[in-house]
Amino acid sequence: MGTESGYTRLSGTSADVGGNVLSANAGYLLKGDFLRMTQRRYQSPEPRKVGAWWYIRIRQDALENGQFVRKLKRIKLCPATKLLREAKKIADEILRPMNQGLITAGGAVTFNQYVEASYIPTVIPLLAKTTQDCYQGILEKHLKPVFGGMCLRDLKALELQSYFSGMVAKGIEHPTRVKGRDALSSVLRSAVRYGFLVRNELDGLQLPPDKSGRKQKPVLTPQQFELLLSSIAEPYATMIYVAVWTGLRVSEVIGLKWRCIHEEAESISIEERYCRGDWAHPKSQASAATIGVEPHVITRLQRLKTLSVEYRAGRAIRKVKAVRLNSPDDLVFQSVWKGRPMSDENILRRHIKPTARVLGLSFVNWRCLRTSHATWMVQAGADPKSVQAQMRHSRISTTMDIYAQVVPEAQRKALRQLSQFAGVVTLLSQKTGSKDGRNQSEVVTIQ
Repeated sequence: MGTESGYTRLSGTSADVGGNVLSANAGYLLKGDFLRMTQRRYQSPEPRKVGAWWYIRIRQDALENGQFVRKLKRIKLCPATKLLREAKKIADEILRPMNQGLITAGGAVTFNQYVEASYIPTVIPLLAKTTQDCYQGILEKHLKPVFGGMCLRDLKALELQSYFSGMVAKGIEHPTRVKGRDALSSVLRSAVRYGFLVRNELDGLQLPPDKSGRKQKPVLTPQQFELLLSSIAEPYATMIYVAVWTGLRVSEVIGLKWRCIHEEAESISIEERYCRGDWAHPKSQASAATIGVEPHVITRLQRLKTLSVEYRAGRAIRKVKAVRLNSPDDLVFQSVWKGRPMSDENILRRHIKPTARVLGLSFVNWRCLRTSHATWMVQAGADPKSVQAQMRHSRISTTMDIYAQVVPEAQRKALRQLSQFAGVVTLLSQKTGSKDGRNQSEVVTIQ
């Protein structure tokens, strides 16, 4: 159906806007119409004096009822006390981005329209499952309420910086600020990629500094680990055992298959991971590796094949094998009911957390188990490169974050030597003070 503006509105079909397929129900234009609107239109309106100000009137793309239209907009330039020549200079600076094609018709799409029609169906499926959940939560709770009704072209650097700078006053914690920046940057980068924007205005954003102080990541001591292990039923106890003794991420533990366990080589290969219904490659190239393990870890894994576990089905209690199938391509850890991949959230909520709270270890989670493995290696005297290889960190800085919260044995030895030296100095001071007639009680002895 034709419109007064000369552009075609869709009805019952789909359209490709800026190289991106959008729903016809949203009323978007055909590709040819969109391209015609993105062509440069040179504008050079004459400034007019109205009252105490100079103004210009320009034509600007807008989206109304699912249609791109051209609307007149009046822009205030400067006080009428300025000369016409000065008003023209200001007008040229305002019109330059439009005349040079730096503002596209796609910028007239509102933030909500772009997110719902383009970003979520096109970009979100390309992300990891946990990242998908994080970004969608941030969009719904923080970004849509603020930017939802704004056009993409109106999301300027100053507007975005003001929003993030004001998060501190609203009591929004630093981790949420970081996630908000990452989610919004992902949206704007995709808008640039698909032709809705020319540049990402979030580039160069400065987040308010985190003033809460550096918090140490909680870790288990060997004694706490043994206590927790003895209080949890199988096969979940073995999952914890493997997580602590290998440093595997929970998604890698759940995705572990029997072909990845090499008994003779005393090693485990990390080939893939499973996270909340999503099979994927390991987190990074460095994560897809083979690591050495102690023989008792492999022995504990093989022991699963001989175990039976009980679970409640209504009022009845059923007994099944912990490992239903053990061919090379079968999972090591299988759900008790159907033998499918396990849910890390269910295991944490139903088995690990309740037991940990009873033992006074409420800080325990899957990340804590992995960090405990790295911390124990550091405390045992392992060098940073060895810890990095075992943890499969892409960057050594990640490994050094763990070193920063652990006091190495060499440092403890140096402190003991300092105490011994200080003790000798104190004794000498006591002897000197007694010869000079000083009161020995004034000398502080460092033990």
